[in-house]
Amino acid sequence: MQISIAHDRLERAYRTAAATLLAERTPSGYWTGELSSSALSTATAVSALSLVHKHSQAGNLHDELVVGGLRWLAEHQNPDGGWGDTVKSISNISTSMLGRAALRLSGKAGQHADSLGKVEAYLRSHCGQTPAEQAEAMRARYGKDRTFAVPILTTCALAGLVPWKEVRPLPFELACLPQPWFRFLRLPVVSYALPALIAIGQAVYRHRPPRNPLTWVIRRLAVRKSLRVLETIQPSSGGFLEATPLTSFVTLSLASIGLADHPVARKGIEFLVNSVRPDGSWAIDSNLSIWVTTLATNALAAAGELPNLDLLPDLADWLLCQQFKERHPYTGADPWAWGWTHLPGSVPDADDNPGALLALLNLDKHFALRVSSAFTSS
Repeated sequence: MQISIAHDRLERAYRTAAATLLAERTPSGYWTGELSSSALSTATAVSALSLVHKHSQAGNLHDELVVGGLRWLAEHQNPDGGWGDTVKSISNISTSMLGRAALRLSGKAGQHADSLGKVEAYLRSHCGQTPAEQAEAMRARYGKDRTFAVPILTTCALAGLVPWKEVRPLPFELACLPQPWFRFLRLPVVSYALPALIAIGQAVYRHRPPRNPLTWVIRRLAVRKSLRVLETIQPSSGGFLEATPLTSFVTLSLASIGLADHPVARKGIEFLVNSVRPDGSWAIDSNLSIWVTTLATNALAAAGELPNLDLLPDLADWLLCQQFKERHPYTGADPWAWGWTHLPGSVPDADDNPGALLALLNLDKHFALRVSSAFTSS
């Protein structure tokens, strides 16, 4: 069946959408956007704050954030008892296991007995009755890639929900090797997860020492040096990749091995405190300012709107300022690339470079056209 829509109705819809998009710009002319609040992020942040409180000499400084995070989780639990990645996502075993761990690690499970009972019923129904069956279901979900399975199972082990024998070790000693070698190594995690490789690897090493004496010695000798590497690659904001889950996994792992007051853990907590939302939740990432700015710019270019904007030179300058000018200390990527956000935790990313280049091309083309038109008319 063919549907006919009046042209004037489409025109009004377009103008409304364009005006809404333009209204979302910051005073500097770019866009920041906002990611959805996330049960996964909120659960990991609560777990990190709880473990730092338990093991730090600083005392209970952030209990109100733990309380707020647990309240948000309870209010946004799905009817089936699980949690999804966002408030509109269907439940999955990864986020549900992390939500359950947060309830346990907070020491406030008794205050949320209903939520705890529901998520335990969900997990028994979807991934097995025993801790071993649930751990196996988690490993099966991610296959050979340990980037997500090991951090999740580590958090569950710290909460006493799965035995440490179910958590696969991570070879954190590899982080001590020269960075150019990483491309030749078959790391069990993606390159972006180097902080997790180090911090979680050390946590598993401490809680589940290797039986092989040579492996034990190698990892023992790598502890201090790999921690120095971790400290070197932590951005000034404290947030690895500007991501709540990764930063939380690193922080809770360090806290669990007596390093709650280590500079990396302190900066990680500072990031979590600074990124919590008024409703007590956390998002996956701080923002995607470069990504959404280039999307918006290219969309406005396709619609012929760029010549009407007043901030073209400033927007182009802003994008150029976001290029990495030096080899990145985290990934070793060559300079002149873009990440997804202007914040310090970003790293060069292949997804964002084409959008940035197209946006600069469009901005330059339309700015030149506008200047040319101005001279012609005068």
